[in-house]
Amino acid sequence: MDFNLFNQLKRHEGEHLTVYNCPAGYATIGVGRNLEQRGISEAESDYLLSNDITEFTHAVRSNINTTKCNPAREAVLINMAFNLGITGLLNFKNTIAAVEDGDWELAAHEMLNSRWAVQVGSRADELAEQMASGEWYL
Repeated sequence: MDFNLFNQLKRHEGEHLTVYNCPAGYATIGVGRNLEQRGISEAESDYLLSNDITEFTHAVRSNINTTKCNPAREAVLINMAFNLGITGLLNFKNTIAAVEDGDWELAAHEMLNSRWAVQVGSRADELAEQMASGEWYL
């Protein structure tokens, strides 16, 4: 890659880390990436997802004692944080207390006893089963 061109394009286009409308009116991000005409590739989507998983894993571990969780159970919390944001997940106080106590059935019950469960339907059912059993629901 020609880093002179790379730097010149960043200077000419500007770099925007959130979506904005370019002068032509298209949703754009980064250095002139027209999301409406080009979108992103599967590799770019996987890269973003990988970064998000890392970020939410850190957020969950920083806010919830997951030492009693096996990987499948910890993944439930990360999945919920991904969906709700860490602040939204932290509102599940009864679920978190049950997780920290290692009471998996109660944690699953509390997950399902929420507006979130109604909103996401089968996702909540799958994650509650994974929390209760400690086995991946794939």
